[in-house]
Amino acid sequence: MPELPPLERVYAATTPEELADAYAAWAAGYDRETAELGYCLPFLIPGWLARHLKPGAGPVLDAGCGTGLTGPCLKALGYDDVEGLDMSPDMLAIAQSRDAYRVLERGTLGGPLPWPDDHFAGFVSAGVFTAGHAPAAGLHELVRITRPGGFAVFTVRDVLLDTAGFRATFDALRAAGRWRSVEESPPFRAFAIAEPEVLVQSFVFEVL
Repeated sequence: MPELPPLERVYAATTPEELADAYAAWAAGYDRETAELGYCLPFLIPGWLARHLKPGAGPVLDAGCGTGLTGPCLKALGYDDVEGLDMSPDMLAIAQSRDAYRVLERGTLGGPLPWPDDHFAGFVSAGVFTAGHAPAAGLHELVRITRPGGFAVFTVRDVLLDTAGFRATFDALRAAGRWRSVEESPPFRAFAIAEPEVLVQSFVFEVL
């Protein structure tokens, strides 16, 4: 049986181990291949953060940073204290080379994160809450490590909002007084050239 293309292998992963293996195999060619597909989320998500959080307000987390495509964009916008989290050591090695992250940590969204309460002024997460990736439950830990008055900025694959528990998690965090909704984009394409059926929405919440 022929091996799946990298993007299809990532979407086909059913366990964290399979996903980590898929990204390890893709790391070296990830930037070039996603650019050819017109992948735009790493470059768009900093714009939503910049609308609400001033540079210099405190450290910002790039959650699921991958090869670090978002880091230089954050740095260009004046965020000079950026930390990154990803499950793939191969991806983190490439992110390290971009000279945009003060700290890079290996970890998996959905499990405990290696930061204290209220550590970050905000977090961004681009393309991570999608098929076969981070669960909606991962938002609880991200909110825990974000200080009151900080901002949560992330995308979610549109077809997963209800079926994978994202709307329910949004409502639970709101009911618990942990955040309030600030912005919700309409669905838009994650890939400007290929994969027209892959739509996401961007969300901004203020942590309380």
